[in-house]
Amino acid sequence: MPPSPASPHARSPLADVLAAASTVVLGKEHQIRLALACLLARGHLLIEDLPGVGKTTLAHTLAHLLGLQFSRIQFTSDMLPADIVGISIFEREHSRFRFLPGPVFSQLVLADEINRATPKTQSALLEAMEERQITVEGETRALPEPFFVIATQNPSYQIGTFPLPESQLDRFLLRIELGYPDRAAERALLESGGRRPQAHAVGARLAAERLPGLQAQAAAVHVSPALLDYVQALIEATRDNPAFAHGLSPRAALALLAAARAWAFIDGRALVLPEDVQAVLPGVACHRLRLVHSGSLARPADIAALLHAVPIP
Repeated sequence: MPPSPASPHARSPLADVLAAASTVVLGKEHQIRLALACLLARGHLLIEDLPGVGKTTLAHTLAHLLGLQFSRIQFTSDMLPADIVGISIFEREHSRFRFLPGPVFSQLVLADEINRATPKTQSALLEAMEERQITVEGETRALPEPFFVIATQNPSYQIGTFPLPESQLDRFLLRIELGYPDRAAERALLESGGRRPQAHAVGARLAAERLPGLQAQAAAVHVSPALLDYVQALIEATRDNPAFAHGLSPRAALALLAAARAWAFIDGRALVLPEDVQAVLPGVACHRLRLVHSGSLARPADIAALLHAVPIP
């Protein structure tokens, strides 16, 4: 017998994290929940938006609240792959090479303005994000657990940016936009002088050692056969839709299911509902679908139309 939904008053272990993060990144509770769901689903997060809307603040806040070892990589056009993964140096006194780990050897890695680096440098993250390891000079080194990449990128029309290749985009489980704050949130920002100091001041609400266990619990959230039917119907609809150059892959379907499980877990429920799938689908699908008529990535409105067209079984 499948598990029943948790009580509506069930408290998620991440409730305190969500509440505290919402006091720093104002008016963006939905985006914060998506970021936490991405972490619980063992994925990586891409935030695309204009400079100055809080992308870096969100990454700093999550690192502090979750007690994660944090490193920031500021991507530039002259950056080399070794600046990310590390380099071996020769120690003359010992007549041997010693590996100096790069900033990617951290639990939460902020890849800031990732699309300002060349595709060669961007590709240095591919193995890390997919395999959670780095191979340098024939030797493979494991990355710490948990390992979570938050990458930010500026809109592609801005000067000095390189588009992320599809293989790189597909490594991100979710892509979100923060957008401008609403009037009340912006007023609070103006009165406080900004929230970056609060991001550094918040204390940990959860020990980093607990995260692997929470990720395992999220992955175990029950999915019914009817829910799988709904997920398959949505995936097939993207493949049959002539507006899209191509549909979602099996990897994208797995990402959708993992994100929906994590979303339900944050709500304190023991099974996934169609509403969970609907909540995470835009973040999973928009950066994986390209429109035929313009060649641009799909928009949330395109996904909303898809959801409207596919009935719940």
